[in-house]
Amino acid sequence: MNKPLRRIAIFCGLLVLALLIRDNWLQYVMADDLKNDPKNRRVAIARYGTPRGDIIVDGNPITGSTKTNGDGYNDFEYKRTYKDGAMWAPVTGYASQAFGATQLENIEDGILTGNDDRLFFRRTLDMITGKKQEGGNVVTTLNAAAQKAAYKGLLKQGKGAVAAINPETGAILALASTPSYDPSTFAGNSTKVDGKAWTKLQKKNNPDDPMLNRALREIYPPGSTFKVVTAAAALEHGVVDSADEKTDSPLPYTLPDTTTELKNEGNIPCKDATLREALRVSCNTVFGKLGVDVGKEQMLETAKKFGFNSEQFVPIRSSASIFPEKMDRPQTALSSIGQFETATTPLQMAMVASAVANDGTLMKPYMVDKLQAPNLDVIEQTDPEEMSKPLSEDNAQILQSIMETVVEKGTGTNAQINEGGVTIGGKTGTAQRGVDNSENPYAWFISYAKVEDGSSPVAVAVVVEDESANRDDISGGGLAAPIARDVMKAVLDGKSGS
Repeated sequence: MNKPLRRIAIFCGLLVLALLIRDNWLQYVMADDLKNDPKNRRVAIARYGTPRGDIIVDGNPITGSTKTNGDGYNDFEYKRTYKDGAMWAPVTGYASQAFGATQLENIEDGILTGNDDRLFFRRTLDMITGKKQEGGNVVTTLNAAAQKAAYKGLLKQGKGAVAAINPETGAILALASTPSYDPSTFAGNSTKVDGKAWTKLQKKNNPDDPMLNRALREIYPPGSTFKVVTAAAALEHGVVDSADEKTDSPLPYTLPDTTTELKNEGNIPCKDATLREALRVSCNTVFGKLGVDVGKEQMLETAKKFGFNSEQFVPIRSSASIFPEKMDRPQTALSSIGQFETATTPLQMAMVASAVANDGTLMKPYMVDKLQAPNLDVIEQTDPEEMSKPLSEDNAQILQSIMETVVEKGTGTNAQINEGGVTIGGKTGTAQRGVDNSENPYAWFISYAKVEDGSSPVAVAVVVEDESANRDDISGGGLAAPIARDVMKAVLDGKSGS
């Protein structure tokens, strides 16, 4: 072979080699990136080419799929439908042909579409037999009656959120947020219908922000509900030994290193009050001083054991609640009564109540019980997992006794359930809001229910943002406690009927 031909042959060989390298790079190295690229329309066509699997609550689907019938949806054959979509939106999120997917619809997309690697063998069999690909199911831990009670209660108040947990397992029983939205309204790909519905829901067009998941993503000042954490820290670190011994709590109490007096709401008997009495009437002075006596580092340690300063994944991400790490002594006092920079999600405060109810053990919260293949075989099962132990069993039982006094004859009487053998523990909170407390405060209530055998099937946190209410009428006991009571009763009624 002469020299020019040899050069051409080598050049052509290099071109073929480059083509092979590029082809293998695309098929093996870049495959996942290309597959998940939002601009890859083939992925969306495949995703909506068959009915999605369902999200299940109490054995019943709260989602579905319907044929688009070519009504302006181009090459998408099916679109998502939702039953009671607005009530379940904080759980399901949305799956939209035009706007993608969020929350369970996004996190478990592989199972719901049937494209999860764990379904590879089944997909192969379906391909051989010519059967159309099917999606699997996501079976949740949610309790339909509890969710309905939470959502109905919040609708009466306007804005707010509820989180309910089984303290003994960490299973989430309710997750409600208002105002909400119906994911069905923009599940398709029509610019006129779905695009218009989507635009109306955006925060810039709707200041109420209905697409915000307030139960998981909004952090609020917790107000006096945080005093449960401070009480736990005081017991754990030996600042207080029992529920009924007097504390060293002057009245008035001047914040350390300042001339500023910490105020109580109303003329309540807080001087040297016992821990039981201080929580029953919600003494700022007692718990502010307790926080200082416990100390910044020990308060932070206890808050972190309850879950503060860490994101939670249930599997939907929940924003990290905040207990400040940099504080002076006056700020420690304010943080210990749920003020200064202390802020929390409703889920976090439900975790606080559940740890107390579960004799000091905090279980990791979760919302997916199991993942099913299309033939209902279990692909993955969630096992309850201990997350931490914020307080000892003895101290948890002391705190239970105190919280039960709050509901029996304190600020939380509206949460009482007068049924045989049911005991309710709780704590109210009215959290300051706005510059110099200029806006209507947030109303909080956290609680748990115990039954005759001593077990605790439910713990609840409720926050209400009622901007239209008369300021003097806003209280955790007045607005939030009745919602918590109804959620707990729904769970208890289901337990007694099972």
